[in-house]
Amino acid sequence: MRIIAHLDLDAFFCAVEELQNPALRGRPFAVGGNPDQRGVVASCSYPARARGVRSAMPMGRALRLCPDLQIVHQNFGAYKAASRQVMEKIRAISAEVEQISIDEAFFNLSEKENPKEVARALQQAIFRDLNLPCSIGIASNKLVAKIANDAGKSALTSEGKPPRAFTFVPDGEEAIFLAPLPVKKLWGVGPKTAARLAEIGIATIGDLATQDEIKMLRRFGQNGYEITRRARGIDTRPLVMQRESKSISQETTFSKDKSNGDELRQVIRKQALQVSASLQKKGLVARTIKIKLRWSDFTTLTRQLTLQAHTNDTATITQAAETLFNTHWQKGRVLRLLGVGVSGLEKSQQQIGLWDQDWEKERHVEDALSDIESRFGEGVIKRGMI
Repeated sequence: MRIIAHLDLDAFFCAVEELQNPALRGRPFAVGGNPDQRGVVASCSYPARARGVRSAMPMGRALRLCPDLQIVHQNFGAYKAASRQVMEKIRAISAEVEQISIDEAFFNLSEKENPKEVARALQQAIFRDLNLPCSIGIASNKLVAKIANDAGKSALTSEGKPPRAFTFVPDGEEAIFLAPLPVKKLWGVGPKTAARLAEIGIATIGDLATQDEIKMLRRFGQNGYEITRRARGIDTRPLVMQRESKSISQETTFSKDKSNGDELRQVIRKQALQVSASLQKKGLVARTIKIKLRWSDFTTLTRQLTLQAHTNDTATITQAAETLFNTHWQKGRVLRLLGVGVSGLEKSQQQIGLWDQDWEKERHVEDALSDIESRFGEGVIKRGMI
């Protein structure tokens, strides 16, 4: 029998910001961009959530819902440092940890004599030692552990403070736990699938669990078969300790639409540098170079070219990206978003030498420039030329 735990830090960015500035505690605030620069809410405090503010909401709308909302700019350095501390505590109690985001992870407690006590002690230690609230769901598999955690958090977030939920689903009771929940809570059931299920009288996960798998396969394809099994609490996926990158990309959404070709090419060069630095750091090379253009009307164009050989060379990636841009951008047409990406990844056969670290220095410079711009506005600092 497996025992899998899912840990999710409660309003993580906000919790870290409160550590930096205790005056924020108990106040409605949001981490994100400025409303006059198309900013969105990356995270919001629980007092703000009680006023209707939600993550991914345009900051302008958030301010209309909560006029006294305080906006705090993102501090990714602090978030990454806090995340590392949390993950170290998880790895101290489990050899199998699947980190799925900066503030979320699965971990295996199957070998523990009393997994509930171990998980509860971990939750308390993270709050005591790091002053970061988190919620935990425990079940026999990843699917139910995640849904249990989400359900536990949802039941407590209306109180206007971090939920610090703890939800345990005993082995053999997975289907019973899932049955009353809306079918949209199940992985693989998006809005369109939920609407199609509603047409045949399926509203809850319990309704779906009673369906014949083969009939659901015929009606909904492979996904129909899979969601029917999930509705019964069946999930045999293992924890994935390390994920292989399938693609690497950098995108920039401009605070104001841009149409200056020189400025746009400068963005392309910066993004190509960041992509190549990421490839080199991970020991990867790429074969396909891509660009993404989004016009002011939200129409999006993606184009790519495949090189004769794999590479992580900055100049090569930059030249390919600029070629794509020059080919597909219409002079003077305004852009809302611009991006550079690579795919077709393989492990590099060339080892980076001890003294071949210029790209790493360059990446740190770019990170610093990006951090300054996120805090004080785009264009406040530029590179000097010698």
